[in-house]
Amino acid sequence: MDEILRLVLPLYFIIYFGLAFVLKSLMVARKIGKNPLVLPKDDSAFGLIGWYFKLTLIAMFMYVLAFAFFPDWHAVFLPIPALEILAVKYAGLALLAIALLWTILAQWHMKNSWRIGIDTETKTELVSTGLFGLSRNPIFFGMILSLLGLFLSTPNAFTALFLILGYVLIQIQIRLEEEFLLKEHGQKYLAYQQKVRRLI
Repeated sequence: MDEILRLVLPLYFIIYFGLAFVLKSLMVARKIGKNPLVLPKDDSAFGLIGWYFKLTLIAMFMYVLAFAFFPDWHAVFLPIPALEILAVKYAGLALLAIALLWTILAQWHMKNSWRIGIDTETKTELVSTGLFGLSRNPIFFGMILSLLGLFLSTPNAFTALFLILGYVLIQIQIRLEEEFLLKEHGQKYLAYQQKVRRLI
């Protein structure tokens, strides 16, 4: 199973971030005439969370590459023996697949309102249909599923840290975005907030 994971995990993350973030950003940029990557580079809360997100993603990708190309390092990652079960690893792979499909579908429903960060310059439509009728933050939910899938497929201290850190950063970013959306859309967002759960 580990041999399969060494091949699948790097490919998965290249596909996940390639399709879900890079390709989608290029498509939206072409349609709206501006870069949808709007993470600030200042010292604000938005900028700090964006910086931590980038560091976490880089560290996670470096881990996946190390896991793939340096199998002798397995003990360094502090594996969790109680979870080193084939069924758990399959569950992790299943969650990774679901996360990819879910995220791509959520982005399709979001259409040209897709942004990485908070766009304070361009007013975007409030999306509340499709997966957004089930979750106010389906893309973040998909990211959490992918972190959980990585942890279950390679259960160790490193992937547990990525899961916890990623979850905390996502929860903070969600609240920053909700505060902005409430100011932007007012009563319409408040009604949506009362009708649809934050994650699922």
